[in-house]
Amino acid sequence: MIFQSAIRALLPVFIIVGGLAGCSSTATQAVTSGEARPVDVGSRAARVAYEQVGSPYVYGGNSPRGFDCSGLVQFSYSKAGRAVPRTTGALWQNATPVPRSDIRAGDILFFNVDGKVSHVGLYLGKSRFVHAPSSGKFVSVASLDSPYYSRSLVRAGRLR
Repeated sequence: MIFQSAIRALLPVFIIVGGLAGCSSTATQAVTSGEARPVDVGSRAARVAYEQVGSPYVYGGNSPRGFDCSGLVQFSYSKAGRAVPRTTGALWQNATPVPRSDIRAGDILFFNVDGKVSHVGLYLGKSRFVHAPSSGKFVSVASLDSPYYSRSLVRAGRLR
């Protein structure tokens, strides 16, 4: 896909601007003090999820051939080196709530859709997250500042 190729070509720029780090378990991330610290699995998972932008939504999908929202989270964390539950409900149960002011890359965002918590995304930074929205759409980046997602956000969670 042309769109997916363009996104992949711009990925290094987004990683630098968004503050996301590399995928290697020995990668380091600069902090404002000039020191370096190890990159956590959440940041790696966020990067993996971002690399899936343009993949189609497929109900029950958990591979680049197609993802649903929780399948994208499971796949991303798996590629980052951590096994996580497959369903939105199980992710909810295994995530410690995080205040919006403390959300960091890789935290799971839980959204109320149609009166119940039934959608998740992975936080990228700067109020942006990646998710597999719904049938007929593609994995994409959205903003927590948009009225819909701001209103629908129930909580953020960090996996235990």
